[in-house]
Amino acid sequence: MLDVASVKRQLRDVGDDEEILLESYVAAAIAHIEQHCDRRIVEGVPADSSEMSWTKDVEQAALLLVAHWYANREAVVVGVTAATVPLGFESLLWYRKRF
Repeated sequence: MLDVASVKRQLRDVGDDEEILLESYVAAAIAHIEQHCDRRIVEGVPADSSEMSWTKDVEQAALLLVAHWYANREAVVVGVTAATVPLGFESLLWYRKRF
């Protein structure tokens, strides 16, 4: 679904020694999106309403998550101010959530 080469392009300057870490972030991002949307991601046409297609917006949401986790590897950051980027992860997936 999401290859490490695409993730490296998103992150811009990442060495080859980070590939195992990036693969684990990709797997976690896909699992997170599936939980967030309460649907399983499939390549191709979904069989029913419990599935959703791997589309460009889902891919971008996964890339944003991986980039966030790559940049913020610890649970707590001290001495910085943070803000949510508008039109980020939630905006890409809000219409896919099942209520």
